[in-house]
Amino acid sequence: MQFGRTYEEFEVGATYKHWPGKTVTEYDDHLFCLLTMNHHPLHMDTNYAEKTTDFGKNVVVGNYIYSLLLGMSVPDVSGKAIANLEIESLKHVAPTFHGDTIYGETTVLDKWPSKSKNDRGIVHVETKGYKQDGTLVCVFRRKVMVPTETYIKERGGEQPGRPAVSHPHPQTTPLRGGTAGSEPESQEK
Repeated sequence: MQFGRTYEEFEVGATYKHWPGKTVTEYDDHLFCLLTMNHHPLHMDTNYAEKTTDFGKNVVVGNYIYSLLLGMSVPDVSGKAIANLEIESLKHVAPTFHGDTIYGETTVLDKWPSKSKNDRGIVHVETKGYKQDGTLVCVFRRKVMVPTETYIKERGGEQPGRPAVSHPHPQTTPLRGGTAGSEPESQEK
């Protein structure tokens, strides 16, 4: 499984469709609101949303949708990133409600080598999020510093810092009536 890309692997114009999607639950929305101290009743109070808003129901907090899409993009875009440099723009285009499923895709807009270090580059991408019916709900652009293949090789390969584990061969226990790995003998006598 791929986890991010090196600078050389990004192609301007390529679009990466992130999989799987995520169905947003009331719990997800409320937990995110509580963790971030956003207690606006539009997100937290069903009675308020039903009686006082144009939507007539709770709207999922937009920053959760943005965070969800950002996370969805990691395996395709920033899994090997050295740094997220900038969120250039963020637009919430349409509301998301409890029970909607979000799907994301990212398009590579541009890329260029780093001016200060030759073992990395900058990738400019745009991520879009859609609901299950194809409605665009969120769009954001960002710049990510990613490593070159040289950087990856010099720092330990694809999984830097992963310990080498030695697996002693466990002693095999013979099965009753046979030797390890053989079929057990019939119990009939």
